[in-house]
Order: sequence, then structure tokens, then C-alpha cells
Amino acid sequence: MKRFSLFFFLTVLTALLSDVFAQTAQKTGSLADISFIKGHWKANREGTTIEADWTAPEGDNIVGYMRMMKDNKATLYELFAFEQTPQGLIVLVKHFKPGMIGVEEKEKSDRYHFIEASQGRMIVEKQGEPTRILYEKRGEDQFVIAVGKQQDSKWEFKDLFVFNRMK
Repeated sequence: MKRFSLFFFLTVLTALLSDVFAQTAQKTGSLADISFIKGHWKANREGTTIEADWTAPEGDNIVGYMRMMKDNKATLYELFAFEQTPQGLIVLVKHFKPGMIGVEEKEKSDRYHFIEASQGRMIVEKQGEPTRILYEKRGEDQFVIAVGKQQDSKWEFKDLFVFNRMK
């Protein structure tokens, strides 16, 4: 009977630890989760044109930029990197006004940590703020960046940019 109890205990413990490790692995994310955004994209929002470019994943990163234009004048530039770290996928973002005047402090950037991913979809959360960003493929040549806020114990997302692939 003692052997059965020990065997049962070890079986249950192994199952529980396997589940914990599987959940931890899912929370780290990978560059493959966001590789669908590779390429040159364009969006329009309230009279502002947003042009963006993301590189293909290589090594431990994806890099890119956005430029926002209104009336043929730059209003904001954004540089970003998706980096694979031992702790998981992170997104780093720096904003610049025309003239390459930094918005964030010199040594700082907006930092987002991986939350979850599925086919053509990834969510990250801004460090220190209850804000989430959704990257979602909505067609072969379209993806959306949406901003999420928690309301009534669930996350509600609102489209920020709807990008179409530039040919």
C-alpha cells in the first residue's frame, strides 16, 4: 500500500509540475508569435497617416519604425525592438518628435512584457501600467494594433491602428 501511495503521489506531483512548466513556457512568448507583422504597412487614423516597417525575426530580435504624418508633415517617430530575453519576449519603444527630439528620457523606453499569444495574435502589457497592446492579424494583408484597458474584470480592446500591407 505504501508503494501505491508513493507512486500515486509522484504521479500527481509530476502532472502538476508539468502543467506549471507548460503554463510558464506559454507566458514567455517568442518572436514567431509576432512574425506576421514583417513588412511595410500603412494606416490612417483621424487624418494622420501612419507608415510602419518591421523586419523579419533574426537572432533574438525584430526591429522597426513608425512615422506619423499629418498634412505632409511629421508629427511623431517611433522606434521599437521586440527582443527575446531569458525571461521572455519584451517590446521596447522610443518616441521622437520632429527633429529627433526624444519624448522619453535618454536611458528610458516604454517597456512591454508578453502576456499571451495564439495564431496571428499577441498581447503584451506595459510595465507599470494597466495597459495592454494587442497585435492581431485580420487578413492576409491586414493587421491591427489595439489598446486594452480592464473594465468589469475583463480586458476591452479598442483598435488604434488598422494597417494594410504596402505592395
